[in-house]
Amino acid sequence: MNNKNNFAYLILILTTIFWSGNFIVGKAASTYEIPPFSLNFYRWFFAGLILLPFTFKELIEKKNYIFDNIVFFTILGVTSITIFNSIVYYSLYYTQVISGILMISTIPVWIIFISSILNIEKTNIFQIIGVIFSLTGVIFIITKANLEIIKNLDFNKGDLSMVVAMFSWAVYSALLKRKKYEISQVTLLQVVIITGLIFLTPIYFIEMYMGNVIVLGIPFVLTLTYVVFFPGLASFFFWIKGISLIGANRAGVFLHLMPIFGAIMAMLIFNERFMFYHIFGAIFIIAGITLSNKKKINNE
Repeated sequence: MNNKNNFAYLILILTTIFWSGNFIVGKAASTYEIPPFSLNFYRWFFAGLILLPFTFKELIEKKNYIFDNIVFFTILGVTSITIFNSIVYYSLYYTQVISGILMISTIPVWIIFISSILNIEKTNIFQIIGVIFSLTGVIFIITKANLEIIKNLDFNKGDLSMVVAMFSWAVYSALLKRKKYEISQVTLLQVVIITGLIFLTPIYFIEMYMGNVIVLGIPFVLTLTYVVFFPGLASFFFWIKGISLIGANRAGVFLHLMPIFGAIMAMLIFNERFMFYHIFGAIFIIAGITLSNKKKINNE
């Protein structure tokens, strides 16, 4: 049991490091004007191609099972591949890495909340209060603790879209725990990529039609290489494996490390600063996360 848990902890820590780096690379992509939806399309297109030789046989053998559950797999693909990853890159065009990664850090709380709504895992009063505190923290960041922004509805669209990404990933993670799968984790990832790409492809062509075309060069090649292999293939596989070993709620706790890794990287690379509203937001988010895990940790 300890060896299984230690392995889960290791791969989940690596996952948070790679995902934190994804925010940094996503922000750098915006400075080089790499279109966000196109970047996400190529990220998963190449990831899917790399996986295909390892998954093709099982895809054929389990095709009936996959088609019988195609609606469920499509929801997983849309919430993770199509929505979450695209919106994160889009958001980073307009908001700070620190703001985005602080909001994403509340995902563990929303996983608990959504798992409860879908009757996947039970909740308790501490977790409900934790949701309220975490939501308050997100509101501090979105409004920059400025009543004028609320009054004039003058929100940063990067912050608002990051909220969409936040909920999308929480739904994906909660649903991932709902079923026992008759396919391997690698093939599950392949199916999720395929279904996600089906809905991402028309968005990619619309972005190109609007004149947002990728310019081939070293910045794009380096960006694509990182997002395909690290926050792409490695992290998705590690995340799925981690959830299967210790559960969605406990795996979600490791996302708390992302603001630490991400903020350090953002301050060193982009000279971003922790503003007062980040501090207020972080206090409420930390309180919410602590409360949402209180009873669970005591029981374990």
